[in-house]
Amino acid sequence: MKTSIYAGAAVAGLVATLAGYAPAAETTSGTRVPVLLELFTSEGCSSCPPADRLLETFDRTQPFAKADLIVLSEHVDYWDRLGWKDPYSSPQFSARQQEYADRFSRDGVYTPQLVVDGRFELVGSDQRSASSAIQKAAGERKIPIVVSNVVRKESQITTSIEVRGQSEYGKGVLYVAVASDRAESHVARGENAGRSLAHVAVARVLKQVGTVDLAKASTREVTLTIPPGVDVNASRLVVFVQDSRSAHVLGIAERRI
Repeated sequence: MKTSIYAGAAVAGLVATLAGYAPAAETTSGTRVPVLLELFTSEGCSSCPPADRLLETFDRTQPFAKADLIVLSEHVDYWDRLGWKDPYSSPQFSARQQEYADRFSRDGVYTPQLVVDGRFELVGSDQRSASSAIQKAAGERKIPIVVSNVVRKESQITTSIEVRGQSEYGKGVLYVAVASDRAESHVARGENAGRSLAHVAVARVLKQVGTVDLAKASTREVTLTIPPGVDVNASRLVVFVQDSRSAHVLGIAERRI
């Protein structure tokens, strides 16, 4: 395990700083490009809370004129043995972060790490680097994705996902996530002992649906099983397609449940 040595910068005055960027608005073409922000974080990591707050600020204020920010908090589990078991952690997210580390040719994983559109990685509390990466990602055209017919029945959710293919693309991997809008914990042990922590868009389910041919339109019916204790009424669906080779995000959509 390799963890970050970076201390999280204070987020005081962050909204004022972001005000230096263009406010969220439509571009001249009438659309904003969706950009996926994945924050790999842990309640056991003392440098993670500033990154958690930055992600929440991005989600809430949407401060970029050309980008529609779609966020996910993915809590890793390798901090769990160091004093505090993060209730939102999963080995699945640790494995996903390791896959990114391999693609970015890093020696190991660290927290907090922000991955922007599968293209850029940076320290999750670094607002300046995050802003730069977001604006670069917003310059990449995305494949349209339509999420419809969301039906809840007991512990399951079914939905229809249409990926509107483009002839210049090859194969992609389709993912569907269910994320809690907000989650909170009072941490009793570990590096954040005594602190109350809040998180936004906490991934509770992340399903790899399968490979899709992006050269043509296709529709998938997907069923997800929701873990006990997840308030579906305060959750969101996040659907995205990644290039099967580079892991770049080629299309993304978000839908309230």
